[in-house]
Amino acid sequence: MMIIGSIINGKERSETHRETLEVRNPYNQEIVAEIALADKSDMEEAVNNSVKTFETTMKKMPAFERAEILRKAADILEEKAEDFAAIIMQEAGKPIKHSRAEVKRSIQILRFASELSKNITGEVLPMDAALRGENRMGMVKRTPIGPVGAITPFNFPLNLSLHKIAPAIAAGNTVIFKPAEKTPVSAYMLVKLFEEAGLPDGVLNLVLGTGETVGAHLTIHKLVPKITFTGSLAVGKMIRDTAGLKKVTMELGSNSPNLIFEDADLDNAVDKLVMAAFGYSGQVCVSAQRIYVHQSIYEQFLEKFIKATNKLKIGDPREESTDIGPMIDEGAASKTKAWIDEARDQGAKVETGGEQDGTVVSPTILTSVKSDMKVVSDEAFAPLVSVMPFETEEEAIQRTNDSVYGLQAGVFTKDINRAIRVADSLEMGGVWINEASSYRQDNYPYGGVKESGIGREGVKYAIDEMTEMKFIGINLKG
Repeated sequence: MMIIGSIINGKERSETHRETLEVRNPYNQEIVAEIALADKSDMEEAVNNSVKTFETTMKKMPAFERAEILRKAADILEEKAEDFAAIIMQEAGKPIKHSRAEVKRSIQILRFASELSKNITGEVLPMDAALRGENRMGMVKRTPIGPVGAITPFNFPLNLSLHKIAPAIAAGNTVIFKPAEKTPVSAYMLVKLFEEAGLPDGVLNLVLGTGETVGAHLTIHKLVPKITFTGSLAVGKMIRDTAGLKKVTMELGSNSPNLIFEDADLDNAVDKLVMAAFGYSGQVCVSAQRIYVHQSIYEQFLEKFIKATNKLKIGDPREESTDIGPMIDEGAASKTKAWIDEARDQGAKVETGGEQDGTVVSPTILTSVKSDMKVVSDEAFAPLVSVMPFETEEEAIQRTNDSVYGLQAGVFTKDINRAIRVADSLEMGGVWINEASSYRQDNYPYGGVKESGIGREGVKYAIDEMTEMKFIGINLKG
């Protein structure tokens, strides 16, 4: 059995005296690996080493070298794509075809970062536009912020880690990488991959431990000027409360809405929304959790949606034909089943699904729901979706915005005027037209408003958030 440990300054910490934690396949409970857990002293060492490496190595590394390392990392990941897909499938329980898709996107992130590392530009300011500004020159440049603390979730263990790590390296920073305890093997493999690509020791320090022990120490550390986090609202609030004046980027989830108007292409909407609601058992931050359908097509949509959902294949994530595998653990599955049962007791109708078998919950469609039910108002992070009719555009907008969340939404209509009007009215970080809320590319600004988070990811925009603007002025007569 594989025993893996933290990697700090290029050295692995997997001593036998350490407390260990098993990593199990959520589908069949087979042991994938054991983690030799880090403690607070390991995190302290990782931070201090990251500070030193930033000063001695990354500050001096030219952009073309950073670009070359990122490009090599992309090439190596492409060569090892199947190995990474297999480990994501094992530790996260993600169906193999979706694991492969995650790896492909991760390769693309590295290539975006490689290109953008050579294009971190500033500007020259017209100083003579201001009083007393003649004979002066003003320049604005972007400089790396320093050690970046990256805390990542289990649901996209490779892709979401690289959304933090690749821009940080592109910008010239060092990284203290704290992945989710349930999916550490892909993180370990990623750090080894960067070593192979030529990244100097100490630029990317991996700390494998619990959030309570090492994650909490990272977020409050005075030598870490930037934290980038993807995870729950509760943990996000805790980080925000303890991070002080650090720069913080946080993506905290949603209960993403999708609006279907009477002129929408129903077959396209059904096709998009089935996987948007149930892909990776709904364990996606922008998973379609609320679907509002114009009452004139409500019954027609619901019939098609139920039929398409019932065609999804539930089973072993190793099988190529599997659409729906397990949730991350039995606790998550049991919580989902409890929410479904509670909604049913409160008057909701379960149109299909609603069954639990260990870690597997069948895709569940709910109707006759009320806005204050958990399945509508809270983030389910599960394979369940509520389908609700609406009468007017104004009603659909109001009900969509009646949420503490605002990450990403989908709007289905053929009317371009309505599409833009509705998109402008929704309180969201992003709106897709004739595409489901769950769609994401890696080159646009991604993030939320309200309690869905702070800041933006997407490689270019993450680089902006991992650099500081510095003004340099010159008195030409001085």
